[in-house]
Amino acid sequence: MTATASGTADGAGEEAARFHELLRAFEGRPAATGGRGKDPVNGPMIRHWCEAMGDTNPAYTGPDAVAPATMLQAWTMGGLSGHGDRSSAYDELLALLDGAGCTSVVATDCEQEYLRPLRPGDEITFDAVIESVSPRKTTKLGTGHFVTTRMDVRAGGEPAGTHRFRILKYAPAARPERPQPAPQRSPQPAAQPEPQPQPAPRRPRPVVNRDNQGFWDGVRDHKLLIQRCTACSTLRFPWLPGCNACASLDWDTVEACGEGTVFSHVVMHHPPFPAFDPPYAVALVELAEGVRMVTNITGVPHDRVRIGLPVRLEFLRVDQELELPVFRGSES
Repeated sequence: MTATASGTADGAGEEAARFHELLRAFEGRPAATGGRGKDPVNGPMIRHWCEAMGDTNPAYTGPDAVAPATMLQAWTMGGLSGHGDRSSAYDELLALLDGAGCTSVVATDCEQEYLRPLRPGDEITFDAVIESVSPRKTTKLGTGHFVTTRMDVRAGGEPAGTHRFRILKYAPAARPERPQPAPQRSPQPAAQPEPQPQPAPRRPRPVVNRDNQGFWDGVRDHKLLIQRCTACSTLRFPWLPGCNACASLDWDTVEACGEGTVFSHVVMHHPPFPAFDPPYAVALVELAEGVRMVTNITGVPHDRVRIGLPVRLEFLRVDQELELPVFRGSES
């Protein structure tokens, strides 16, 4: 039996290696060719981006404005109608993975390199290549392959930057079946030991460092503290070592009054994590002071959270060691 099991494992490994060779044949082939941005770099899109990010850096406004570097991919996106420049090779690769049962996809990460600033009026063109396909990997979501594409972006024909985008095409892992209750039996002569309760899973611990220690000290004292630049009085959140408006390193704090409104929100359904009970709402709350923070909404069912909902600060004791600022909404 040992030899049979070993032979089965060896055969599966060889099959996986052969399939990976098929996938690797796509490396270096184009993912998109001759792509053109639907709009030139322009002020309104820069303004929308900066408003969404809360970025007031003066470099992004005025006659000498540049676009935020992280907008590199934004100028290449095709929107709902797409570009029509995706290559057949990329579609063939995805179809091959679909045929192997890797029918689900999730974006995992991206990397960007910047070669020159983009300015309003720049015409954007780009090409993309399938850079790599990983061997089979097993994750909590399932088993599949990471596919990395590299997009080379040009402005006015000149190299402007590189955008690498990575996805996982995977076969979803089987969800564990819930244990069925044991059938009722007649009482046993001897008493059965009581099952020991399992400790409740703990929430992930926040990363506390020298740049945000003051914020968590405030939470400990039931205060929501916002950084304020002492050079230009700009408020900022989350905490940063320097001002994103004037670059000053000097700051103090102001205490938030605790009032706010829901600026945007999502409802988390999947994947579930220990210590979290989906579905639940995660919101971007705009404080009365004008800054925004990501937080949980309490006091309102997840399907009643809405943009513009008034909320009020409270502190949630998660366990003996952790207390978090959250916001309570009201349905009235």
